[in-house]
Amino acid sequence: MSDFIPVPAVLLLEDGTVFHGKSAGKIGTTTGEICFNTGMTGYQEIFTDPSYFGQILVATNAHIGNYGTKDSETESSSIKIAGLVCKNYTWEYHRPMADQSIQEYFENGNLVGISDVDTRAIVRHIRDKGAMNAIISSETTDIDELKKRLKEVPSMKGLELASKVSTKESYFMGDPDAPYKVAVLDYGVKQNILRCLAERGCYLKVFPAKTDLATIKAWEPDGYFLSNGPGDPEPMDYAVETTKAILMEDKPIFGICLGHQILARAVDIPTYKMHNGHRGINHPVHNLLTGKSEITSQNHGFGVSPDAIKAASDRVEVTHVNLNDDTIEGIRVKNKKAFSVQYHPEASPGPHDARYLFDDFVQLMKVGAFEPVA
Repeated sequence: MSDFIPVPAVLLLEDGTVFHGKSAGKIGTTTGEICFNTGMTGYQEIFTDPSYFGQILVATNAHIGNYGTKDSETESSSIKIAGLVCKNYTWEYHRPMADQSIQEYFENGNLVGISDVDTRAIVRHIRDKGAMNAIISSETTDIDELKKRLKEVPSMKGLELASKVSTKESYFMGDPDAPYKVAVLDYGVKQNILRCLAERGCYLKVFPAKTDLATIKAWEPDGYFLSNGPGDPEPMDYAVETTKAILMEDKPIFGICLGHQILARAVDIPTYKMHNGHRGINHPVHNLLTGKSEITSQNHGFGVSPDAIKAASDRVEVTHVNLNDDTIEGIRVKNKKAFSVQYHPEASPGPHDARYLFDDFVQLMKVGAFEPVA
């Protein structure tokens, strides 16, 4: 899109730090919690991941937009990031399979961004100071005015966002004659998670986040899936209470990311806001059950309390740990058919090391006991 002409833009962080650059995407102003992703590819899948809802994303890869965008390479129905920060914004692309440029994609999706800034300096700042709110504007560079608007932005801590990105109506996916029926509690589910389940013989019914258990049970599912999603799990009492009731049924449960945190809270393990979270496609995780390690795709700003896990060893078993910082990456509820992981085994984008977890879930529905496939 050679006729795109950027205008001056500014990025203001909550602590007063300012970066000046050029506009990317729609001209306007946007706010959210700033975070960074270390992935080198898959930017469109990242932009459409509902777990990023309410967040301004800093791309650590130097080039964004160089391969354009393709309609089929999305993880939800729309762009979910609140804004983009990048170094080199390449709106002219040379990928024959692309449907449009990233500039057209952002304009159609009402996405405001900033480019031509020192993303290394921004990432180092966030890494040291922690995640914080930020504002991007390409319609005004008045710092005092932007500070006023930024003060009105709520903290991500305590913010319930899952119900805002969840489906409004239930829908089906997969083969109706498949051997297993899985009820998906949609807190912001990614499409490739659904595909990974459907490919393994699961017929899915995806329910809105706040659906009551009686409605879900009426479909008579063989297992329950707790999806990924955005925001703080602490205010999600509706999800925790539903999960507690499912645990009483003793049917298989599999949770990913936010679903992992919800399962933990359902067995009285608290969660906490991390300093800056994990976001990327190269995070090493150790599987304590098999002794193997895997490279994983991650996107989360909250975690499960390791101290509480230790105190609840009679009820909860740690199955996976992060090899970078020893944070909890997977748990299993003892004497129940329930397990979860903090990372994204569907890996879109990312490596496929952890896709065995979907097989483990199917095996749990098949034999009614834990028999890890890998």
